[in-house]
Amino acid sequence: MTIEISYGAAEVVTGSCHFIKFDDGTKVLVDCGMFQGLDEWKNYEPLGFDPKEIDYLLVTHGHLDHVGRIPLLYKGGFRGKIIATPATFELMKIVLLDTAHLMSEDYATAFKKAQRRGEEESVKKPLYTKEDVKATLRLPRRNINYGQTIKLGSNIHVRYKDAGHIIGAAFIEIIYKDGNIQKHVVFSGDIGNQQVKLNPPPQTPFASPNVFVESTYGDRLHKDYASSVAEFKEAVLKTLKHNGTVLIPSFAIERTQQLLCILGQMSRKGELPHHTEVFLDSPMAIKTTKVYEKYKYLLSDYCKNLHEPFTFPNLRFATTTNASKRINGKKGPMIIIAGSGMCNGGRILHHFKHRIWDKRNTVIFVGYQAEGTLGREIIEGAQFIEIYGERIKVNAQIYTINGFSAHADQKELTNWLSAIDGLKKIFLIHGEEDKQHIFKKHLIQTLHKKVHIVKQGEIIHL
Repeated sequence: MTIEISYGAAEVVTGSCHFIKFDDGTKVLVDCGMFQGLDEWKNYEPLGFDPKEIDYLLVTHGHLDHVGRIPLLYKGGFRGKIIATPATFELMKIVLLDTAHLMSEDYATAFKKAQRRGEEESVKKPLYTKEDVKATLRLPRRNINYGQTIKLGSNIHVRYKDAGHIIGAAFIEIIYKDGNIQKHVVFSGDIGNQQVKLNPPPQTPFASPNVFVESTYGDRLHKDYASSVAEFKEAVLKTLKHNGTVLIPSFAIERTQQLLCILGQMSRKGELPHHTEVFLDSPMAIKTTKVYEKYKYLLSDYCKNLHEPFTFPNLRFATTTNASKRINGKKGPMIIIAGSGMCNGGRILHHFKHRIWDKRNTVIFVGYQAEGTLGREIIEGAQFIEIYGERIKVNAQIYTINGFSAHADQKELTNWLSAIDGLKKIFLIHGEEDKQHIFKKHLIQTLHKKVHIVKQGEIIHL
Protein backbone atom coordinates (compact mmCIF):
# COMPACT_ATOMS: atom_id res chain seq x y z
CA MET A 1 0.00 0.00 0.00
CA THR A 2 1.25 3.49 -0.89
CA ILE A 3 1.53 5.98 1.97
CA GLU A 4 2.27 9.71 2.25
CA ILE A 5 3.71 11.52 5.27
CA SER A 6 4.28 15.28 5.40
CA TYR A 7 7.34 16.22 7.42
CA GLY A 8 6.93 19.93 6.69
CA ALA A 9 4.39 22.48 5.43
CA ALA A 10 1.73 20.69 7.50
CA GLU A 11 -0.50 23.26 9.24
CA VAL A 12 2.28 25.78 8.52
CA VAL A 13 3.30 27.56 5.31
CA THR A 14 6.99 26.71 5.14
CA GLY A 15 9.28 23.67 5.36
CA SER A 16 7.79 21.76 2.41
CA CYS A 17 8.69 18.07 2.72
CA HIS A 18 6.41 15.21 1.62
CA PHE A 19 7.48 11.58 1.84
CA ILE A 20 5.90 8.85 -0.29
CA LYS A 21 6.51 5.13 0.04
CA PHE A 22 5.12 3.23 -2.92
CA ASP A 23 3.78 -0.32 -3.01
CA ASP A 24 6.98 -1.59 -4.69
CA GLY A 25 9.16 -0.13 -1.91
CA THR A 26 10.36 2.96 -3.84
CA LYS A 27 10.73 5.97 -1.55
CA VAL A 28 10.26 9.45 -2.97
CA LEU A 29 10.48 12.89 -1.40
CA VAL A 30 8.61 15.88 -2.85
CA ASP A 31 10.66 18.95 -1.84
CA CYS A 32 12.79 19.43 1.24
CA GLY A 33 12.42 23.07 2.22
CA MET A 34 13.46 25.25 5.10
CA PHE A 35 11.12 26.38 7.86
CA GLN A 36 10.89 30.16 8.24
CA GLY A 37 9.51 32.63 10.77
CA LEU A 38 8.32 31.19 14.08
CA ASP A 39 9.05 27.67 12.84
CA GLU A 40 12.77 28.20 12.15
CA TRP A 41 13.71 26.08 15.16
CA LYS A 42 12.33 23.02 13.34
CA ASN A 43 15.25 23.17 10.90
CA TYR A 44 17.47 21.80 13.68
CA GLU A 45 15.09 18.94 14.46
CA PRO A 46 15.51 15.44 12.92
CA LEU A 47 14.05 15.13 9.43
CA GLY A 48 11.75 12.31 10.56
CA PHE A 49 13.01 9.72 8.07
CA ASP A 50 16.29 8.19 6.97
CA PRO A 51 17.72 10.16 4.01
CA LYS A 52 19.76 7.10 2.97
CA GLU A 53 16.52 5.33 2.04
CA ILE A 54 15.21 8.03 -0.32
CA ASP A 55 15.50 6.97 -3.97
CA TYR A 56 14.29 10.17 -5.65
CA LEU A 57 13.83 13.81 -4.67
CA LEU A 58 11.24 15.63 -6.78
CA VAL A 59 11.63 19.41 -6.54
CA THR A 60 8.65 21.60 -7.43
CA HIS A 61 10.51 24.93 -7.54
CA GLY A 62 13.46 26.92 -6.25
CA HIS A 63 12.09 28.87 -3.28
CA LEU A 64 13.94 28.42 0.02
CA ASP A 65 10.95 26.87 1.78
CA HIS A 66 10.96 24.12 -0.87
CA VAL A 67 14.72 23.48 -1.31
CA GLY A 68 16.44 24.88 1.81
CA ARG A 69 17.02 21.58 3.65
CA ILE A 70 18.24 19.54 0.67
CA PRO A 71 21.89 19.77 1.86
CA LEU A 72 20.73 18.22 5.15
CA LEU A 73 19.51 15.25 3.10
CA TYR A 74 23.00 14.92 1.65
CA LYS A 75 24.63 15.22 5.07
CA GLY A 76 22.25 12.51 6.28
CA GLY A 77 23.35 10.10 3.54
CA PHE A 78 20.96 10.78 0.63
CA ARG A 79 22.59 9.67 -2.62
CA GLY A 80 19.51 9.31 -4.79
CA LYS A 81 18.55 11.27 -7.89
CA ILE A 82 17.17 14.84 -7.87
CA ILE A 83 14.56 15.69 -10.50
CA ALA A 84 13.61 19.27 -11.39
CA THR A 85 13.21 21.64 -14.33
CA PRO A 86 16.42 23.23 -15.66
CA ALA A 87 15.46 26.69 -14.36
CA THR A 88 14.74 25.24 -10.91
CA PHE A 89 18.16 23.61 -10.75
CA GLU A 90 19.78 26.99 -11.47
CA LEU A 91 17.69 28.79 -8.87
CA MET A 92 18.33 26.03 -6.35
CA LYS A 93 22.09 26.52 -6.70
CA ILE A 94 21.76 30.28 -6.14
CA VAL A 95 19.44 29.89 -3.15
CA LEU A 96 21.45 27.19 -1.37
CA LEU A 97 24.84 28.87 -1.80
CA ASP A 98 23.41 32.19 -0.62
CA THR A 99 21.76 30.53 2.38
CA ALA A 100 24.98 28.76 3.35
CA HIS A 101 26.87 32.05 3.10
CA LEU A 102 24.35 33.90 5.29
CA MET A 103 24.29 31.14 7.90
CA SER A 104 28.08 31.18 8.06
CA GLU A 105 28.15 34.96 8.53
CA ASP A 106 25.42 34.87 11.18
CA TYR A 107 27.27 32.12 13.05
CA ALA A 108 30.55 34.02 13.01
CA THR A 109 28.87 37.15 14.39
CA ALA A 110 26.94 35.26 17.08
CA PHE A 111 30.03 33.26 18.08
CA LYS A 112 32.12 36.40 18.50
CA LYS A 113 29.50 37.95 20.78
CA ALA A 114 29.14 34.68 22.72
CA GLN A 115 32.92 34.51 23.22
CA ARG A 116 32.83 37.82 25.05
CA ARG A 117 30.19 36.35 27.37
CA GLY A 118 31.97 33.03 27.73
CA GLU A 119 28.99 31.25 26.14
CA GLU A 120 30.49 29.88 22.91
CA GLU A 121 28.86 26.48 23.36
CA SER A 122 25.38 28.03 23.26
CA VAL A 123 25.74 29.13 19.62
CA LYS A 124 24.23 26.72 17.12
CA LYS A 125 26.45 25.87 14.18
CA PRO A 126 25.17 26.50 10.64
CA LEU A 127 22.88 23.80 9.28
CA TYR A 128 25.32 23.35 6.41
CA THR A 129 28.25 24.99 4.64
CA LYS A 130 29.03 25.99 1.06
CA GLU A 131 31.04 22.78 0.77
CA ASP A 132 27.95 20.78 1.74
CA VAL A 133 25.95 22.63 -0.92
CA LYS A 134 28.54 21.97 -3.61
CA ALA A 135 28.59 18.27 -2.71
CA THR A 136 24.78 18.21 -2.85
CA LEU A 137 24.79 19.78 -6.30
CA ARG A 138 27.06 16.96 -7.53
CA LEU A 139 24.39 14.34 -6.79
CA PRO A 140 22.80 12.54 -9.77
CA ARG A 141 20.18 14.77 -11.37
CA ARG A 142 17.61 14.62 -14.12
CA ASN A 143 16.27 17.65 -15.95
CA ILE A 144 12.60 17.46 -16.76
CA ASN A 145 10.63 19.85 -18.96
CA TYR A 146 6.96 20.75 -18.73
CA GLY A 147 4.75 18.00 -20.13
CA GLN A 148 7.55 15.45 -20.12
CA THR A 149 6.97 12.08 -18.44
CA ILE A 150 9.78 10.07 -16.86
CA LYS A 151 9.84 6.68 -15.18
CA LEU A 152 10.90 6.01 -11.61
CA GLY A 153 11.29 2.26 -11.69
CA SER A 154 8.80 0.07 -13.55
CA ASN A 155 5.54 1.13 -11.88
CA ILE A 156 5.92 4.86 -11.24
CA HIS A 157 5.69 7.68 -13.79
CA VAL A 158 6.18 11.36 -13.03
CA ARG A 159 5.06 14.36 -15.07
CA TYR A 160 5.78 18.05 -14.40
CA LYS A 161 3.47 20.86 -15.50
CA ASP A 162 3.76 24.64 -15.29
CA ALA A 163 2.42 25.92 -11.96
CA GLY A 164 2.67 29.57 -13.06
CA HIS A 165 4.30 30.50 -9.73
CA ILE A 166 7.93 31.39 -10.44
CA ILE A 167 10.17 30.58 -13.36
CA GLY A 168 10.63 26.81 -13.63
CA ALA A 169 7.96 26.08 -11.00
CA ALA A 170 5.88 22.95 -11.48
CA PHE A 171 3.15 20.89 -9.97
CA ILE A 172 3.81 17.17 -10.08
CA GLU A 173 1.56 14.39 -11.34
CA ILE A 174 2.50 10.91 -10.18
CA ILE A 175 0.99 7.82 -11.84
CA TYR A 176 1.74 4.60 -9.99
CA LYS A 177 0.50 1.08 -9.33
CA ASP A 178 -0.76 -0.38 -6.07
CA GLY A 179 -0.77 -4.05 -6.85
CA ASN A 180 -2.48 -4.20 -10.25
CA ILE A 181 -4.46 -0.98 -9.75
CA GLN A 182 -3.21 2.18 -11.47
CA LYS A 183 -3.55 5.31 -9.34
CA HIS A 184 -2.85 9.05 -9.58
CA VAL A 185 -1.85 11.75 -7.11
CA VAL A 186 -0.96 15.41 -7.65
CA PHE A 187 1.29 17.66 -5.55
CA SER A 188 0.62 21.29 -6.34
CA GLY A 189 3.87 22.87 -5.15
CA ASP A 190 2.84 26.52 -5.20
CA ILE A 191 0.17 27.59 -7.69
CA GLY A 192 0.65 30.98 -9.34
CA ASN A 193 -1.41 34.16 -9.24
CA GLN A 194 -2.90 34.56 -12.72
CA GLN A 195 -3.30 38.32 -12.37
CA VAL A 196 0.46 38.86 -12.24
CA LYS A 197 1.81 39.26 -15.77
CA LEU A 198 5.22 37.69 -15.25
CA ASN A 199 4.34 34.00 -15.72
CA PRO A 200 1.77 32.17 -17.82
CA PRO A 201 -1.29 30.84 -15.96
CA PRO A 202 -0.95 27.43 -14.29
CA GLN A 203 -1.80 24.42 -16.40
CA THR A 204 -4.58 21.99 -15.45
CA PRO A 205 -3.68 18.50 -14.20
CA PHE A 206 -5.05 15.38 -15.81
CA ALA A 207 -7.67 13.39 -13.93
CA SER A 208 -6.65 12.54 -10.37
CA PRO A 209 -8.69 11.47 -7.33
CA ASN A 210 -6.18 12.85 -4.79
CA VAL A 211 -4.55 16.27 -4.74
CA PHE A 212 -2.20 17.77 -2.17
CA VAL A 213 -2.66 21.51 -2.62
CA GLU A 214 -1.11 24.59 -1.09
CA SER A 215 -3.41 26.86 0.92
CA THR A 216 -1.27 29.91 1.70
CA TYR A 217 -4.01 32.35 0.67
CA GLY A 218 -6.92 29.93 0.85
CA ASP A 219 -8.80 32.27 3.18
CA ARG A 220 -8.84 35.37 0.99
CA LEU A 221 -8.95 37.04 -2.39
CA HIS A 222 -6.04 39.10 -3.63
CA LYS A 223 -6.44 42.75 -4.28
CA ASP A 224 -6.86 43.50 -7.98
CA TYR A 225 -3.41 43.50 -9.61
CA ALA A 226 -3.98 46.68 -11.63
CA SER A 227 -5.06 48.47 -8.43
CA SER A 228 -1.97 47.18 -6.65
CA VAL A 229 0.29 48.49 -9.42
CA ALA A 230 -1.49 51.86 -9.26
CA GLU A 231 -1.05 51.98 -5.47
CA PHE A 232 2.61 51.06 -5.82
CA LYS A 233 3.22 53.81 -8.39
CA GLU A 234 1.41 56.37 -6.24
CA ALA A 235 3.49 55.51 -3.15
CA VAL A 236 6.73 55.63 -5.15
CA LEU A 237 6.03 58.93 -6.92
CA LYS A 238 4.75 60.62 -3.75
CA THR A 239 7.96 59.72 -1.92
CA LEU A 240 10.24 60.75 -4.78
CA LYS A 241 8.42 64.09 -5.08
CA HIS A 242 9.44 64.90 -1.50
CA ASN A 243 13.06 63.82 -2.09
CA GLY A 244 12.52 60.68 -0.06
CA THR A 245 13.85 57.17 -0.46
CA VAL A 246 11.61 54.21 -1.26
CA LEU A 247 12.76 51.08 0.59
CA ILE A 248 11.43 47.80 -0.76
CA PRO A 249 12.25 44.56 1.09
CA SER A 250 11.88 42.05 -1.68
CA PHE A 251 12.27 38.34 -2.29
CA ALA A 252 15.10 37.73 -4.74
CA ILE A 253 13.06 35.28 -6.77
CA GLU A 254 9.99 36.47 -8.69
CA ARG A 255 9.00 39.51 -6.61
CA THR A 256 12.11 41.47 -7.54
CA GLN A 257 11.61 40.66 -11.22
CA GLN A 258 7.98 41.82 -10.99
CA LEU A 259 9.12 45.12 -9.53
CA LEU A 260 11.81 45.57 -12.18
CA CYS A 261 9.15 45.03 -14.86
CA ILE A 262 6.87 47.67 -13.31
CA LEU A 263 9.66 50.19 -12.75
CA GLY A 264 10.95 49.54 -16.26
CA GLN A 265 7.49 50.23 -17.64
CA MET A 266 7.33 53.46 -15.60
CA SER A 267 10.73 54.46 -16.97
CA ARG A 268 9.76 53.74 -20.58
CA LYS A 269 6.52 55.71 -20.21
CA GLY A 270 8.27 58.67 -18.63
CA GLU A 271 6.40 58.21 -15.34
CA LEU A 272 9.59 57.76 -13.34
CA PRO A 273 11.55 61.01 -12.91
CA HIS A 274 14.54 60.66 -15.22
CA HIS A 275 17.07 61.49 -12.48
CA THR A 276 15.80 58.74 -10.13
CA GLU A 277 18.34 56.03 -9.39
CA VAL A 278 17.02 52.54 -8.67
CA PHE A 279 19.38 50.30 -6.70
CA LEU A 280 19.02 46.54 -6.74
CA ASP A 281 21.04 45.74 -3.63
CA SER A 282 20.96 41.97 -3.59
CA PRO A 283 23.58 39.73 -5.21
CA MET A 284 21.10 36.87 -5.07
CA ALA A 285 18.41 38.89 -6.86
CA ILE A 286 20.91 40.01 -9.49
CA LYS A 287 21.90 36.38 -10.19
CA THR A 288 18.24 35.36 -10.24
CA THR A 289 17.38 38.08 -12.75
CA LYS A 290 20.00 36.62 -15.09
CA VAL A 291 18.24 33.23 -14.80
CA TYR A 292 14.95 34.93 -15.70
CA GLU A 293 16.62 36.49 -18.72
CA LYS A 294 18.09 33.11 -19.76
CA TYR A 295 14.71 31.32 -19.52
CA LYS A 296 12.66 34.23 -20.82
CA TYR A 297 10.80 31.82 -23.15
CA LEU A 298 9.06 30.36 -20.07
CA LEU A 299 7.58 33.71 -19.08
CA SER A 300 4.23 35.23 -20.07
CA ASP A 301 3.62 36.51 -23.59
CA TYR A 302 3.71 40.04 -22.14
CA CYS A 303 7.27 39.57 -20.88
CA LYS A 304 8.44 37.65 -23.93
CA ASN A 305 7.40 40.57 -26.14
CA LEU A 306 9.56 43.03 -24.19
CA HIS A 307 13.14 43.31 -25.46
CA GLU A 308 14.67 43.72 -22.00
CA PRO A 309 11.90 43.34 -19.39
CA PHE A 310 14.26 43.67 -16.41
CA THR A 311 16.56 46.50 -17.57
CA PHE A 312 16.09 50.27 -17.82
CA PRO A 313 18.19 53.47 -17.49
CA ASN A 314 19.36 54.43 -13.99
CA LEU A 315 19.06 50.85 -12.69
CA ARG A 316 22.14 50.13 -10.62
CA PHE A 317 23.30 46.69 -9.44
CA ALA A 318 25.06 46.64 -6.04
CA THR A 319 26.93 43.36 -6.23
CA THR A 320 29.52 43.98 -3.51
CA THR A 321 29.33 44.93 0.17
CA ASN A 322 31.19 48.18 -0.54
CA ALA A 323 28.72 49.09 -3.31
CA SER A 324 25.89 48.49 -0.84
CA LYS A 325 27.55 50.70 1.79
CA ARG A 326 28.01 53.52 -0.72
CA ILE A 327 24.24 53.72 -1.14
CA ASN A 328 23.98 54.80 2.50
CA GLY A 329 25.91 57.96 1.66
CA LYS A 330 23.43 58.99 -1.01
CA LYS A 331 20.37 61.16 -0.49
CA GLY A 332 16.95 60.85 -2.09
CA PRO A 333 15.08 60.78 -4.27
CA MET A 334 15.85 57.14 -5.04
CA ILE A 335 14.54 53.59 -4.80
CA ILE A 336 16.31 50.72 -3.00
CA ILE A 337 15.25 47.11 -3.53
CA ALA A 338 17.04 44.80 -1.12
CA GLY A 339 16.71 41.43 0.58
CA SER A 340 15.53 39.77 2.58
CA GLY A 341 11.85 39.83 1.75
CA MET A 342 10.73 39.27 5.35
CA CYS A 343 13.47 41.50 6.82
CA ASN A 344 14.89 38.69 8.94
CA GLY A 345 18.39 39.32 7.58
CA GLY A 346 20.16 40.69 4.53
CA ARG A 347 21.05 44.16 3.32
CA ILE A 348 17.60 45.68 3.86
CA LEU A 349 18.42 45.85 7.58
CA HIS A 350 21.29 48.27 6.95
CA HIS A 351 19.02 50.48 4.86
CA PHE A 352 16.36 50.41 7.57
CA LYS A 353 18.99 51.45 10.11
CA HIS A 354 19.95 54.47 8.01
CA ARG A 355 16.52 55.50 6.74
CA ILE A 356 13.44 54.05 8.47
CA TRP A 357 13.55 56.79 11.13
CA ASP A 358 13.17 59.55 8.49
CA LYS A 359 9.59 60.73 7.81
CA ARG A 360 10.42 61.56 4.20
CA ASN A 361 11.04 57.90 3.40
CA THR A 362 8.68 55.05 2.61
CA VAL A 363 8.79 51.29 3.12
CA ILE A 364 6.72 49.24 0.70
CA PHE A 365 6.06 45.61 1.60
CA VAL A 366 5.13 43.61 -1.47
CA GLY A 367 5.27 40.09 -0.06
CA TYR A 368 4.05 37.76 2.66
CA GLN A 369 5.50 38.43 6.11
CA ALA A 370 5.57 35.28 8.23
CA GLU A 371 4.84 35.34 11.94
CA GLY A 372 7.96 36.01 13.99
CA THR A 373 9.75 38.09 11.32
CA LEU A 374 10.75 41.75 11.54
CA GLY A 375 8.60 42.45 8.48
CA ARG A 376 5.52 41.16 10.28
CA GLU A 377 6.44 43.28 13.31
CA ILE A 378 6.61 46.45 11.18
CA ILE A 379 3.37 45.90 9.25
CA GLU A 380 1.57 45.24 12.53
CA GLY A 381 2.48 48.76 13.64
CA ALA A 382 5.70 48.56 15.64
CA GLN A 383 6.79 52.07 16.68
CA PHE A 384 10.35 50.94 17.38
CA ILE A 385 12.42 48.10 15.97
CA GLU A 386 15.80 46.69 17.00
CA ILE A 387 18.53 46.28 14.38
CA TYR A 388 21.99 45.05 15.35
CA GLY A 389 21.31 45.88 18.98
CA GLU A 390 20.15 49.43 18.25
CA ARG A 391 16.61 50.62 18.98
CA ILE A 392 15.29 52.62 16.03
CA LYS A 393 12.11 54.68 15.64
CA VAL A 394 9.82 53.76 12.75
CA ASN A 395 8.90 57.12 11.21
CA ALA A 396 8.80 56.16 7.53
CA GLN A 397 5.46 55.68 5.80
CA ILE A 398 4.58 51.98 5.68
CA TYR A 399 2.66 50.44 2.78
CA THR A 400 1.55 46.83 2.47
CA ILE A 401 0.53 45.97 -1.08
CA ASN A 402 -0.68 42.37 -1.29
CA GLY A 403 -1.66 42.16 -4.96
CA PHE A 404 1.85 41.18 -6.05
CA SER A 405 1.71 37.74 -4.49
CA ALA A 406 2.99 34.92 -6.68
CA HIS A 407 0.50 32.59 -4.93
CA ALA A 408 -3.01 31.91 -6.16
CA ASP A 409 -5.78 33.21 -3.93
CA GLN A 410 -8.90 31.37 -2.77
CA LYS A 411 -10.79 31.83 -6.04
CA GLU A 412 -7.86 30.80 -8.24
CA LEU A 413 -7.06 27.73 -6.13
CA THR A 414 -10.72 26.72 -6.20
CA ASN A 415 -10.90 27.15 -9.98
CA TRP A 416 -7.72 25.11 -10.45
CA LEU A 417 -9.08 22.29 -8.30
CA SER A 418 -12.51 22.38 -9.95
CA ALA A 419 -10.92 21.69 -13.35
CA ILE A 420 -9.48 18.34 -12.21
CA ASP A 421 -11.59 15.45 -13.46
CA GLY A 422 -12.29 12.62 -11.03
CA LEU A 423 -11.19 14.60 -7.99
CA LYS A 424 -12.41 12.94 -4.79
CA LYS A 425 -10.23 14.14 -1.93
CA ILE A 426 -8.29 17.34 -1.34
CA PHE A 427 -5.38 17.38 1.11
CA LEU A 428 -4.48 20.85 2.37
CA ILE A 429 -0.79 21.64 2.93
CA HIS A 430 1.32 24.84 2.93
CA GLY A 431 -0.93 27.07 5.00
CA GLU A 432 -1.45 28.47 8.48
CA GLU A 433 -3.94 26.28 10.34
CA ASP A 434 -6.62 28.93 10.91
CA LYS A 435 -6.61 29.84 7.23
CA GLN A 436 -6.78 26.17 6.23
CA HIS A 437 -9.99 25.72 8.22
CA ILE A 438 -11.55 28.64 6.33
CA PHE A 439 -10.42 27.18 3.01
CA LYS A 440 -11.64 23.71 3.96
CA LYS A 441 -15.12 25.01 4.71
CA HIS A 442 -15.15 26.96 1.44
CA LEU A 443 -14.08 23.93 -0.65
CA ILE A 444 -16.67 21.66 0.94
CA GLN A 445 -19.40 24.21 0.20
CA THR A 446 -18.30 24.98 -3.37
CA LEU A 447 -16.77 21.76 -4.72
CA HIS A 448 -18.57 19.23 -2.49
CA LYS A 449 -15.40 17.16 -2.08
CA LYS A 450 -13.76 15.56 0.91
CA VAL A 451 -11.16 17.93 2.36
CA HIS A 452 -8.49 17.00 4.90
CA ILE A 453 -5.96 19.26 6.65
CA VAL A 454 -2.70 17.33 6.74
CA LYS A 455 -0.92 17.12 10.08
CA GLN A 456 2.83 16.85 10.65
CA GLY A 457 3.94 13.22 10.59
CA GLU A 458 0.43 11.89 9.84
CA ILE A 459 0.30 8.69 7.76
CA ILE A 460 -2.05 9.02 4.79
CA HIS A 461 -2.98 5.96 2.74
CA LEU A 462 -3.25 6.68 -0.98
